[in-house]
Amino acid sequence: MSTSYLARPEGRLAYELAGDAGPLVIAAPGMGDLRQTYRLLIPRLTGLGCRVATLDLRGHGDSDATFGSYDDTALAEDLLALIRELGEPAFVIGNSMAAGAAAIAAAEAPEQVRGLVLLGPFVRDPQAGRLQKLLLRAALTKPWGPAAFLAYYPQWLPGQKPEGYEEHKALIRDNLRRPGHWRAFVRTTRTSHELAERRLAQVEAPAVVVMGEADIDWKDPAAEGAWVAEQLHAELVLVPGVGHYPQAQAPEVVAEATARLIERVTGA
Repeated sequence: MSTSYLARPEGRLAYELAGDAGPLVIAAPGMGDLRQTYRLLIPRLTGLGCRVATLDLRGHGDSDATFGSYDDTALAEDLLALIRELGEPAFVIGNSMAAGAAAIAAAEAPEQVRGLVLLGPFVRDPQAGRLQKLLLRAALTKPWGPAAFLAYYPQWLPGQKPEGYEEHKALIRDNLRRPGHWRAFVRTTRTSHELAERRLAQVEAPAVVVMGEADIDWKDPAAEGAWVAEQLHAELVLVPGVGHYPQAQAPEVVAEATARLIERVTGA
């Protein structure tokens, strides 16, 4: 697949498109991660007859780090811009903060978002004290910030690592070394998901929530997944032994959930 670029007012966003025909699926990663996180899911979705676009976030991967904002709202606007660029409404897969952005996009433009697949979703801010937030900000301060993030990264994928894990981690390391990208990442970590939570009640698109039962970002991942599913009247899929990246550790589960959602919407 070759890299394409979506022009935005303050820079360009990189994306790749796979598949020749079928329902359009747009997949966005969480903060700190790259579009290649969907490397194991893409062939499964194209094999089901989908056209799949994977997007790099602002200041991540091959996207520019020239933007003034890096929050959920900005990403929601980027998702809708890519949908318009590709010329048809889409099913949107969002991991982590991209799940919150996907929900905002669905509430903002229901005619453009046919359905949502939310993976390890952050659609509200987790409970964290002021001290914990200050410690996180300190941990992400240079010069030790990138090393701290990379040291923490394996905990999001507990147990057996997925195919291509070491190569993917190397891509993330290299991304953080690009000019402006570490600064963009730190700004992304300051995102609040308050707006996403407020917009949940306005989402009309059918949805499925896939939550790893070993996701360390939540004290009780199953309870958080159930709460998100309840807000969206969505199907909930809990995956034992899987962490924050179901698309990498359980791509077959995500593909099956996506296929069920598409069938539910299209009837085909």
